Amino acid sequence: MTPLRLVVGISGASGFTYGVRLLQLLRQLEIETHLTVSRSALLTMTHETGHKFADVSALASFTYRCDDMAAAISSGSFRSLGMIVAPCSMKTLAEIANGMSSSLISRAADVTLKERRPLVLLARETPYTLAHLRNMTAVTEMGAIVAPPVPAFYARPDSLDQMIDHTLGRVLDLFGLEAGTVRRWREMESTAESTAESTAQSAAEVQAPQIA
Repeated sequence: MTPLRLVVGISGASGFTYGVRLLQLLRQLEIETHLTVSRSALLTMTHETGHKFADVSALASFTYRCDDMAAAISSGSFRSLGMIVAPCSMKTLAEIANGMSSSLISRAADVTLKERRPLVLLARETPYTLAHLRNMTAVTEMGAIVAPPVPAFYARPDSLDQMIDHTLGRVLDLFGLEAGTVRRWREMESTAESTAESTAQSAAEVQAPQIA
């Protein structure tokens, strides 16, 4: 049986908070997490957030240096549910697309693909160049899922935090994990309609005259 663990990579693209929030959600779900963070991501962390690396690392079950190519997650014999790179820079995407394991993130991603496990990449860049698009095509053909963190406005988010949670909830859906952060299209409406119909039916039965 595959242990309930996920490999998490945080690369240097804008959106460091996606990786942090992902770790928080997985911790709430009691999923064992194995984290590696690129050097560029540490710079992004400093510019975009008030987090300290020690605090981020504490959210993970295990943390590995980005240059530790002997880490457990660099081997296919290390069992996991798969891997998420959140966010995924275009540099990291290119390395994965071309099988260049120059960092632990790209090596762990390569291992995930060769073992036929789910690999989800929150590709963060806009607009895309032809090189970006070709690399996305390449990793998709290899079995990865490219999931840019695009906000879902049908959920009518009230804050940036809700937008982030919805995106990550949809990512975790791909692993069969329910984070409870997704406002699902028509599901709440259907549930409300079903409840209303049930209530109306019960009321009608109570008010109906009894036939002797």
